[in-house]
Amino acid sequence: MTYPATTGEFSAASGPDPRHERSAVIDLEAIRHNVRRLAAAASPAKVMAVVKADAYGHGAVPVARAALQAGASWLGVAHISEALALRAAGIDAPLLAWLHTTDSNFGAAVAAGVDIGCSGWELERIVAAAREQERPARVHLKVDTGLGRNGATPEAWDRLVGEAVEYQDQGLLRVVGIFSHLAVADEPERPETDQQVAAFREALAIAEDAGVDPEVRHLANTPATLSRPDTHFDMVRVGLGIYGLSPFDGQTSAELGLRPAMTLRTLVSQCKEVPEGQGVSYGLHYRTRTASTLALIPLGYADGVPRVATGGPVRVAGKTYPVVGRIAMDQMVIDLGPEASGAALQGAEAELFGNGVDGGPTVDEWARAAGTINYEVVTRISPRVPRRFINEDERADAGNNLVGVPGKGAA
Repeated sequence: MTYPATTGEFSAASGPDPRHERSAVIDLEAIRHNVRRLAAAASPAKVMAVVKADAYGHGAVPVARAALQAGASWLGVAHISEALALRAAGIDAPLLAWLHTTDSNFGAAVAAGVDIGCSGWELERIVAAAREQERPARVHLKVDTGLGRNGATPEAWDRLVGEAVEYQDQGLLRVVGIFSHLAVADEPERPETDQQVAAFREALAIAEDAGVDPEVRHLANTPATLSRPDTHFDMVRVGLGIYGLSPFDGQTSAELGLRPAMTLRTLVSQCKEVPEGQGVSYGLHYRTRTASTLALIPLGYADGVPRVATGGPVRVAGKTYPVVGRIAMDQMVIDLGPEASGAALQGAEAELFGNGVDGGPTVDEWARAAGTINYEVVTRISPRVPRRFINEDERADAGNNLVGVPGKGAA
């Protein structure tokens, strides 16, 4: 994904950098810390860092590089197009894409050395691409152990394995992996995970009896990596955890040893004194109880902030205020109260969420305000909000960079 950015160089002489009016600041050292934490939990299994959906909104290329630096062995994405973008950026680590349509470019995936997840219907297309490229495809066979999404059903598994072995014997593909996905690992008390593990073991036994010798068997996601060692097999696939967010209700990121990597911030756009009873935003569902000072925050649902998240926290000058009134396309309002000095807070930094240190607002609070999950909050932050990267490794471009800005270490 390419983020919009103002072209040209900026200097102190030319005034403030307009790209800093609002930004999602991505701490790549937090990414590296989280990968190391999850790798320790998974050891001796390998780690696949899942960077689909532009790394859950954090920036796929910088995050992928940071994850590999921290010890991830593989990268995972949903779509082949996402994998090809990583290859185009010069990333040559093992890379799996698993969600396809009949229009997916299997030929490009084979040519780029991208591993392809296969649930069954794709097999003939993958083989055709291998013939066309004159190069064996790298395939991970997926079995549906109970989630009910993609993956071969247990009834179709025997046939898929048999056909894959035939093509492997012909030199058209290599079965590199066998995998599945868990449905309720974020609820450790539920018995379905045990059932899925048993079904996965049965599928592995069938494949091994057919002569498949996979390099990696992988089932665990972030919650299973942290709570179910019996699901680790040869590799774990971690997504949410590498961004420092907790998959469990009732357990915080800090309690899991994770650091949230994204801080969403902007500058207070306007402060003004208003009388008692002043209505705020569309529908006028909120009115001030006393004479007060309102602050305008220039982020809205076009930036990915959920429209329904009235009450979401915004921190200004060390104090957190709830959003009042309806969140609009480009902006929202907080009520600073009657004692606040609007003149002092005009242009102050406003943080919607960050790492939660010192009681700052968190992604999880915004998720509760919106009636959703933390995954959705970070992945929906829109391309209109520039990504700004801090704590880049010394091997990467120096400075706090913004994606897509010429001359600024664009990734």
